[in-house]
Amino acid sequence: MNVNSNSYTYLFSVVMVVLVAVLLSVAALSLKPAQEANIQKEKKQEILQSLGMEISRDDADAAFDTYITEQLVLKGGKIQANPETPAFDIKMADALAKPTNEREVPLFIAERDGKIFYIIPVRGKGLWGPIWGYVSILSDGYTIAGATFGHKGETPGLGAEISTPVFTDQFPGKKLAVNGAYQSISVRKGDASGDHQVDGISGGTITSVGVESMLNDCLQPYMSYLLARNPALTIPVAANSDSLISVL
Repeated sequence: MNVNSNSYTYLFSVVMVVLVAVLLSVAALSLKPAQEANIQKEKKQEILQSLGMEISRDDADAAFDTYITEQLVLKGGKIQANPETPAFDIKMADALAKPTNEREVPLFIAERDGKIFYIIPVRGKGLWGPIWGYVSILSDGYTIAGATFGHKGETPGLGAEISTPVFTDQFPGKKLAVNGAYQSISVRKGDASGDHQVDGISGGTITSVGVESMLNDCLQPYMSYLLARNPALTIPVAANSDSLISVL
């Protein structure tokens, strides 16, 4: 074949494109199990971080199995004996697309230092993309033990600060109920006070509002179940009418 001909050039280009595509496909398929395993480990890390635990990725599997004692699926505040999807595998983006009472949502129960914690995944919208996190709650069913948040593309130094201790350290000790009725956490413009408010991120107005909306939307489906854990409380679960989204 004449290597200087147009037909040779076209044939060579086609062969190279096909070869590179095959190699990329093989690489993607071969790496996929490792990528999925890393995603699961990172998820376990984030769940345990809501308890204040800093676990390396390599230790995430063992620590998760040690501290997470139960994984439940709730729907309408009730445990589902035969859920469509195991708790760990539920994708919150899909669950949140359904009405509140129709969602199947995961609840992780942990035991650490002889204490019981309930860990709830949350997901919402920030300025540039999804935001998410985990909120751990004490055994009384309404006192926050800790929180951790992540984001896909919030602005460094602004909305991205939701994932830093400056923001998350405000959550331990905050309350999710008043007189037995659910009340979420409002995010304020530097004037937070009391048991149901935290300060928002300076310059991160939309992200802060997104966190507040995320918490209210995602925590509410759990509260009838959680508040029932505390026999000292009555359990009317009201909408978050007293927790207004602040204009930051």
